Amino acid sequence: MLKGNEIKQLIPQREPFIMVDEIEASDDTHAVTALTVRSDNYFMLPDGTISETCLIEHIAQSCSALMGCLALDQHLANPPVGLIGEVKHFECHRRPQVNEKVCTTIEFGFTFGDVTIATGESCIGEELIAKAQLKIFVQQ
Repeated sequence: MLKGNEIKQLIPQREPFIMVDEIEASDDTHAVTALTVRSDNYFMLPDGTISETCLIEHIAQSCSALMGCLALDQHLANPPVGLIGEVKHFECHRRPQVNEKVCTTIEFGFTFGDVTIATGESCIGEELIAKAQLKIFVQQ
């Protein structure tokens, strides 16, 4: 499991835009990440939930974290930077509230050149709260 400063070595985002607290597991094509919603989250709404935009960003940063883990495994000096090219099939069943832990499973699918298709599913406990497919352009 990776946390805190270890995450900062894998993703390009910095506070207050870091939307991944932990990497619980990863392999060549999958990762499980987590975000505990805090009241000072940049995407916090007046009703005490985070926005749908935050969920998309969390899924995207989870993809970035997996790319960072893969770069670390390959002993690369710097992890690649991924840019969201497209978001498809986004569904939000509910927005997380303060103190809830969002766990996201990422799967990398088809890759062609610098483009990777990834899917992400975010849950709180066993409850699916969001999912999306992302097209990511990877800059080495």
